[in-house]
Amino acid sequence: MTTASDVKAIVRAKYGAIASNPGKRRRAACCADGSLDMIGDAYAAVDGYVAEADLSLGCGLPTRHAGIAAGDVVLDLGSGAGVDAFVARRLVGESGRVIGVDMTDSMIERARANAAKLGYANVVFRLGEIEALPVEDGTVDVVISNCVLNLVPDKAKAFAETFRVLRAGGHFCVSDIVATSELPEGIRKAAALYVGCVAGAIPETDYLAVIRAAGFGEVRIAERKPIALPDAILAEHLAPAELAAFRASGIQILSVTVVGSKPAACCGADCCS
Repeated sequence: MTTASDVKAIVRAKYGAIASNPGKRRRAACCADGSLDMIGDAYAAVDGYVAEADLSLGCGLPTRHAGIAAGDVVLDLGSGAGVDAFVARRLVGESGRVIGVDMTDSMIERARANAAKLGYANVVFRLGEIEALPVEDGTVDVVISNCVLNLVPDKAKAFAETFRVLRAGGHFCVSDIVATSELPEGIRKAAALYVGCVAGAIPETDYLAVIRAAGFGEVRIAERKPIALPDAILAEHLAPAELAAFRASGIQILSVTVVGSKPAACCGADCCS
């Protein structure tokens, strides 16, 4: 797994399989083998939650801190079967609009079917990649994403695209997986863990630096929680000595929800003051 195309092929295949087997969604969790669920029952009390759209693939609740208002245009990056898009739709109401973008055909099909069943004419799902969003410049009020951007090989491009589609003064809220330090090579090269959102985790400081470099201001972490990685999972990808060294290093995997805004007066990535 050395190229961006390799990563995308693995992610597309694994998430396509999950979308095609919705009956297994609770076992799917965030790891492809179902061994690590990073979201649990967090959606249970969320207004607008649609169980049929929940494949248990998230690691946070970005809509909780997104400041979505009635009438907003919201973009959901890596929208999957639509669970966060439908929560966002509840917040924007009839006067707003929600756009979901996902690179997996079967996810788009399932999300569109869910929207049709719900009768949501103001929720649309588009096939596309986050590094090249099928969305016009400056047309979105709020961008959300849930445990997806760490799977994108070119995170700088992903946040540059997020910046491009937001209107001046718009903002984002993304839940994602980061690490407290650089992960061991064995974990970073593990395809199964990559699809499970872990191997793609970069250090938190680097993650925030990528966001700020895209031009965003007021960047902060709204919520943070540690993710426990069982030895049984790590032992599949690390030799015993490597696993022992990883535990001794004190490196943690974290679920973080990050918010930031596009300056109100802006001239692209290099913003006006």
